[in-house]
Amino acid sequence: MKTNASIACSVNECKYHASNADYCTLEKIHVGKCDCNTCKSEDTECGSFQVK
Repeated sequence: MKTNASIACSVNECKYHASNADYCTLEKIHVGKCDCNTCKSEDTECGSFQVK
């Protein structure tokens, strides 16, 4: 897949991580929340993540 320079990613374990750079290969990602009361970045997650 082609590297998407608009989505930075450092999660090497993700199926969509561009192995040659810290970017995602998806055209878009889905960001979700871990708790119903989200107020900081730690309360969110990439819902598009899939393990390699």
